[in-house]
Amino acid sequence: MAPFSLMSVGANLLVKSLSLFSSASAVRYSCVAPVLRSFSTTTGGPPKRPLTGYMTYVKETQPTFSRQNPGLKNVDIIRKLAEKWRMLTPEQKQPFQDSSLASREQYKLALKTYKAQLTPAQTVAITEEKRQRAAKRKAIRRKKELNSLGKPKRPRSAFNIFMAEHFEEAKGTTMPAKLKSLRDDWMRFNITQKQMYTQLAEDDKVRYKNEIKSWEEHMIEIGREDLVRRKERRSIKAKAVGDRKKKSKVTVVKAKAPKKKAKVAGTAVKKTVKSTKK
Repeated sequence: MAPFSLMSVGANLLVKSLSLFSSASAVRYSCVAPVLRSFSTTTGGPPKRPLTGYMTYVKETQPTFSRQNPGLKNVDIIRKLAEKWRMLTPEQKQPFQDSSLASREQYKLALKTYKAQLTPAQTVAITEEKRQRAAKRKAIRRKKELNSLGKPKRPRSAFNIFMAEHFEEAKGTTMPAKLKSLRDDWMRFNITQKQMYTQLAEDDKVRYKNEIKSWEEHMIEIGREDLVRRKERRSIKAKAVGDRKKKSKVTVVKAKAPKKKAKVAGTAVKKTVKSTKK
């Protein structure tokens, strides 16, 4: 039985991909359409991937459930269906699992036929397109991970600071028009007018240098050396080794100190014995 969180994620994707939903869903679908489109390198495109047993259940039961609950939002409908799926017995889920298995076999045959009709150039182009998409997804995941770990933002340039300060009052109604207006204003500035923003940019560089140093030291402490720049990784490691050596020397000195006291105490005892004999 799939965890509820995974089913919710799959349900959200299904809400965006099905064409049975309202205009609000259509807007969301149009947003993800560039990601889900077929390969642009071929005319027909590859066959669509088969739905899982759970997705098959949602696709078949969603229209009826929506008519029975017209006041519910699409996300709430999918959440309710996910709860119903969790309550089904294995025997009740079996027809949907069988349908998914049959669709998977059909998909394999269709995919084999599709690949057989591709030219070598198309095969290479599709492979490259897959690689680019995978790299883009990896970069997005990487960025999210760094943000969750609190990586400091990179320093802004003098123009970026100027643009952020004057964007609202810039001429133009569209984003490109405002950016062009700000760029023109910046180009007309003399050195004196730019000096304030240049100084702010230098201060931001100092801020970033201090913050990224502390952040990378923390990443090494928690075992995430892969997120640290290679050059900084070596310097931080060398500093850590030096600190450990200093601590070990201090420990050795402290360990030897009691022996000296013991010798002093022994000498005092000998003097006391001699004085007693006398």
